[in-house]
This record gives sequence, C-alpha cells and structure tokens, in this order.
Amino acid sequence: MGHLPVAAMVCAFIGAILFAVSAVAQQRAAADVPEGDALVAKLVRNPRWLAGMVGDAGGFAFQVAALALGSVLVVQPILVTALVFALPLAAHYSGRKVTPVMWAQAGALSVALACFLIIGEPTEGVANAPWHHWLLPMGLLAGVIVAAIVVATTVKRPTLQALLLGASAGLLFGISAALTEHVTQLFRHGIGTALSSWEPYVLVGAGMLGLYIQQRGYQVGPLSASLPAFTVAEPLGAAFLGMTVLDERLRSGPIGTGFVAVAVIVMCIAAVRLSRAQAAVV
Repeated sequence: MGHLPVAAMVCAFIGAILFAVSAVAQQRAAADVPEGDALVAKLVRNPRWLAGMVGDAGGFAFQVAALALGSVLVVQPILVTALVFALPLAAHYSGRKVTPVMWAQAGALSVALACFLIIGEPTEGVANAPWHHWLLPMGLLAGVIVAAIVVATTVKRPTLQALLLGASAGLLFGISAALTEHVTQLFRHGIGTALSSWEPYVLVGAGMLGLYIQQRGYQVGPLSASLPAFTVAEPLGAAFLGMTVLDERLRSGPIGTGFVAVAVIVMCIAAVRLSRAQAAVV
C-alpha cells in the first residue's frame, strides 16, 4: 500500500459501515413523512430515524479519527463504500434480492477505489491553512450550494428537487470533512483555542444545514435522485477543498494520473448506479 495510512483506512471503512446502517434507517423514516408535514418534528419522534442518528454519530466519530490519521483524498473516497454495505441491508429490510448487476456495480466501485488509492497515493497536505486560503474555494462551493437550493425551491419537479438538495447536502458535508482535521487539532490545544477560531462554527453549521437539507431531499423526491447526488457530491466537495486549500496531491505521474482519472469516473458512475439500486430496494 506504499505510503497509505492503514489506520486511517480502517477507521474510514468502519465509518462507512456505520453510515450505511444509518442511511437505510434515515431514508426509510424520511420517505414516510408526507410533503407539507413538519419534517423535523416528525423525524425526532421516529425511533428508526433516531437509531439512524446514533449510527451517524458513530460513523462521524470514525470519520474524525480517519481524517486525523490520513488525508481527505484518502478518507472521503473510502466512505463512498457505505453504498456497498447499505445495499444488502436495504434489500434485507425490503424483502427484495440484490441482483448480480448490483453486485457487479459494487465490485466496480471497490476496484476503482483500490486503483485510486494505490496508483494515486494521495499525500497528507496541511491541516491549518490560513483563513484567506479558504475564501475563494469555499466561496465557490457556497455559491453552487445556494444556487442549487434556490432552483430546488422554485422548480416543481420532485426528481430535480431531490437531486439538487442531495447535491447541496453532499457539498456541505464535504466542507465539514475538509475542516475536521484542523478542528480536532484546535481542541487538542484547548477548548478556548477552538472556540475562538472560526473553523468549528463553520464545521458544525455546514454539518447541521447539510443534515436538514439531506432529510428534505429524502422527503420531497425519490431516493434514486437524492442519494446518488449526495454520495458523489460529498467526496468531490471535500477533494476540491483538499487540493485547493490543504495542498493535498496525488503522487502518480502523467500515466498514473490518467488511470486515476478513469478510476474516479468509474467510481462516480458506479456510485450513482449503486445509489439508484439501493433506493429501489429501500
């Protein structure tokens, strides 16, 4: 595995399993809330959704540990494998079978992920980039998020609404992921140091807003639209900040980078197809 941080990868895989369990529970709970009803009020009284939140908390804890041990470019793509773990869970609870095509898509995602990690060998980068380095990249992401939410509130097509809200939530979680390592370092230096910095507030704010928009996306339209958008947008948003702000890079040469690019495309396609398959069996 070269210079890849094995401990970070193990934590990321455990986090992916926990996220898979919580995703299945949350999707089933949010989809049962009729549009127009108070979404949050209904969900907080749903034991299934609360159990999903417990799983999310555990997954986030392992994600924090993984990001403290490895780079965003290593951890975030691994978390996409939550789809692989969630598919049989969703099938089990719906009483439907996982088809050979679904398993083939899961295999393609796993192989593409392995190629990305082994050939690309992402570097560590830095954790404490100056605030002015964040302004332009985070401003661009914020602009995309706001535009997507505005369009989602004006269009009348549930599928497009769910897709836009899912992508917005994914980008918000990507922002939180990119900030996680530095925030954990701030808390090591004391609560006062952390609370006097801007990063923890942006991390928590992006995470909470992302969670709400994610549940709204589950509610307003089909999971086959919101889940793929969320799954692909989160690692892409985090990777964008990792490469533009945190100075993370790939160690692959020109030829290797070509293989990595193909692996990323395969991962995105497989993630979208696997998300749609998972949504179909929920």
